[in-house]
Amino acid sequence: MRAEMNPHDYGPHADGPHTYCQAKAAASGSSFYYSFRFLPPDRRRAIVAFYAFCREVDDIVDECHDTELARTKLAWWRDEIARLYAGTPSHPVTLALVEALAPFHLSQDAFEQIIDGMEMDLDFGLGQPVRYPDFKALRLYCHRVAGIVGEVAASIFGISDRTTLKYANKLGLAFQLTNIIRDVGEDARRGRIYLPADELAQFGVSASDLMQARSSDNFRSLMEFQTQRALQTYDEALALLPAADRKAQRPGLIMAAIYRTLLEEIRADGFQVLDRRTSLTPLRKLWLAWRTWIKG
Repeated sequence: MRAEMNPHDYGPHADGPHTYCQAKAAASGSSFYYSFRFLPPDRRRAIVAFYAFCREVDDIVDECHDTELARTKLAWWRDEIARLYAGTPSHPVTLALVEALAPFHLSQDAFEQIIDGMEMDLDFGLGQPVRYPDFKALRLYCHRVAGIVGEVAASIFGISDRTTLKYANKLGLAFQLTNIIRDVGEDARRGRIYLPADELAQFGVSASDLMQARSSDNFRSLMEFQTQRALQTYDEALALLPAADRKAQRPGLIMAAIYRTLLEEIRADGFQVLDRRTSLTPLRKLWLAWRTWIKG
């Protein structure tokens, strides 16, 4: 576990925690990073710090192969969030988040629910890679790891209408469904299958097909079904966005443009996601971000 940390440990300047978060966000190479670039400094610092928190807890689940150690590390983060709200944070990420809590109305419950979602990943049992019996069960996981993330991000971007939170939650679901499609092969090799068990059975695709990267017409039909659901979720999310908040929520719209383009690339490539990971080039992401931003 990390020892207690002092902000002075992160360089001679008071901005050390923000430098740490910036490095964490940039190193991930995520599409989310492109949507932050156009924000005013205070909102950019806040969203980068929040994103760095998401990376910290997600990396525990992805990189720690000892399940009990991963649970211990997530428990440490749960305690650290409590310390953040008690005014005694110790990690550079939580030190950077301090200034964002009040201005952007960030709730302790939101951080705890995200950790709850990460803990769900630790429940994949050895030899039992299919965790979710149906879409309803999967949706709870998506709500915690993506829907709540969307709501927090929307609060940081700026909202004047509470309906915007419903838009943000649904958009987060769409992003997570896209991630599941993109990463289906990689996740299967880690012993995790996020596709609902009843839908696998419906399309005649087995867990071993995914884990051994056996593509087929059945698999492509399954992926088309997943893609149609994701696209419908994007449409439903965008329909919920109030016109009054559209300008403030442009970072989320940038992400939607990037992720929908990625989904279209995966589909056009014949859903070759079992043995490779489809991605967009940084230049294309930046172009999509710029185009979406100027459209307003």
